[in-house]
Amino acid sequence: MMAEPIITSRDLHLYYGKKEALKGIDLEIHENEITAMIGPSGCGKSTFLRSLNRMNDLIPNVTITGSVLYNGQDIYSPKTDTVELRKEIGMVFQQPNPFPFSIYENVIYGLRLKGVTDKQELDRVVEESLKAASVWEDVKDKLHNSALSLSGGQQQRVCIARVLAVDPKIILLDEPTSALDPVSSGKIENTLLELKDKYTMIMVTHNMSQASRISDKTAFFLNGDLIEFDRTKKIFLDPAKKETDDYISGRFG
Repeated sequence: MMAEPIITSRDLHLYYGKKEALKGIDLEIHENEITAMIGPSGCGKSTFLRSLNRMNDLIPNVTITGSVLYNGQDIYSPKTDTVELRKEIGMVFQQPNPFPFSIYENVIYGLRLKGVTDKQELDRVVEESLKAASVWEDVKDKLHNSALSLSGGQQQRVCIARVLAVDPKIILLDEPTSALDPVSSGKIENTLLELKDKYTMIMVTHNMSQASRISDKTAFFLNGDLIEFDRTKKIFLDPAKKETDDYISGRFG
């Protein structure tokens, strides 16, 4: 029997003003998998990703219908505490966005908000999170230096550590390597593969080879529609839909 999905979107529509950006998306995400979302620019994949922790709430004129169930609860219910939701469903953005504080303070930012003050606990979380994000060896001797002094790839891994520090269940990644060089991108990909045992990850990427290398399942979006969703090997080697085949083989997009 299949395990229950950790996230399910049902008939999810999203409008920016009158423009329909998501056209009734039905998708199930399972635990401890990396799901890649691919498709041309403006096709709805980042919009869908941001719907999963209600980041689109921050944009004016957005209307959302349908539901997103997280562990069986609709996150769009008025009872949802969005602060708690975003701790459980963390987000890593396209551009590394460390705060202008020390590396240490970046990582424990979420714990400070929760009121954690025990120095031993904070030290432990900093070390564990930076190790999990594969950047501890790079920064362990300069934890009190500004995070902005790091390279782009290191900054992005500190941002991943910041998300891990609050112990999320799901990590959303919006093109997490597109601003980075190939070596840094490779390190982030390896980090994500190592984290898969503990977290469920959903990643938007324009990089086809990245999607094929590290994801378990792939969703192909086009013009606000989910065209196809399947195991990554199937999507890349034997897609069911002609549009998917055309996009993957570079005939458009």
